[in-house]
Amino acid sequence: MSRPKVVILGAGYGGLMTSKKLERLLKSGEADVTLINKHDYHYLTTQLHKIGAGTAPDHQISMNINELINPEKTTFKKGTVSSINFENQTVLLESGETIPYDYLLIALGFEVATYGIPGIKENAFEIRSYRSTKILYRHIEEQFLLYKKDRDPSRLTFVVAGGGFTGIEMLGELIDGLKVLSKKYEISYDDVKIVLVEAAQSLLPFFDKPAVEYATKFLEKHHIQLLTKTKLLNCTPDKIILEPNRELPTKTLIWSCGVQANSLLKNFGLPLERGKLPVDSYLRVTGKNNVFCIGDCSLFHKSETKFLPPTAQVALQQADACAKNIAALIRNESLKPFEYHHKGTVASLGNLAAVGKVGPVRITGLFAAFMKQVIEARYLLILGGPKLFFKQHFSSDRKQTKVSVNQ
Repeated sequence: MSRPKVVILGAGYGGLMTSKKLERLLKSGEADVTLINKHDYHYLTTQLHKIGAGTAPDHQISMNINELINPEKTTFKKGTVSSINFENQTVLLESGETIPYDYLLIALGFEVATYGIPGIKENAFEIRSYRSTKILYRHIEEQFLLYKKDRDPSRLTFVVAGGGFTGIEMLGELIDGLKVLSKKYEISYDDVKIVLVEAAQSLLPFFDKPAVEYATKFLEKHHIQLLTKTKLLNCTPDKIILEPNRELPTKTLIWSCGVQANSLLKNFGLPLERGKLPVDSYLRVTGKNNVFCIGDCSLFHKSETKFLPPTAQVALQQADACAKNIAALIRNESLKPFEYHHKGTVASLGNLAAVGKVGPVRITGLFAAFMKQVIEARYLLILGGPKLFFKQHFSSDRKQTKVSVNQ
């Protein structure tokens, strides 16, 4: 009798942690687990802004997937999903290879939402993936080099669109990273201009008023121009157009105004809601008893009008519950409904400051920055134990992830 086949699509927070949990839950030979991902590396999505600003080395953000999984329990396959045949229970890869499954998990992650604004897709830089943020940093450094030749002030005008969580963290890293580049290229930091464009009335719309005030004062103290209640209308390679028809010359627009589910979902022939796959209380795709979906592609109803946000915290909690339910199905046991417990949110403002809440406690400043590092360290410890944590932060044997900007 053949063993059940579990196929996991995507090695982000949700997919990778589900596979790691299954390694612990399933006995040897109980099932064949295959993890499929477009790249052979896993990256820390919540820290991509550090790569974009050049404030962290590559090895701290990206890790080789084969070094994270147990090859005796999980098979990794590098490939891009093309389509899924739910009737035949197979996954088709772009290479033409067909992967059969008995239980399927869709955890394909997010794409950047441009909201149809002209020029964003073609000209803005995205904090979307390891590759996209590497491209961003190379572009930023190139602007310093070119500025020494032509003294064009738009080269040193760096605009972040979106004052939410990701945008604020990007600003914090730019404060540190651009100072380093100014020193490296012997350019006065006074020539550097950092601008935030946000359509809402204030920063961090989901944070409370004291947190918003702290972040606002911090950014203003570091000479960041905050353009709130300002809509972005267009983007070209040399400027952005702001409402009402105001031009801001810049070579660098960093777009952080929201995300949407992976567009591959449209190829699967399943009903979508808000561009995502609706799931039941057990995280199964509606109408599919053996197909699960978690993370950014999943639409989990908290109530009739409220849904869980696309955050790493949600994906990690869903991964734990999903792995337990997949194991339960394999063993013909009862499934358990998923319950989300919000543990707080901390937004970094560079290495030495942050703002947010841990549980009911509001935290700011250096202590908040420390707690942010604790949260990040906890993920590494769960993923690979103390060995992985020390390798990422202290090991002298640090392999660089090779990424082609032409991929």
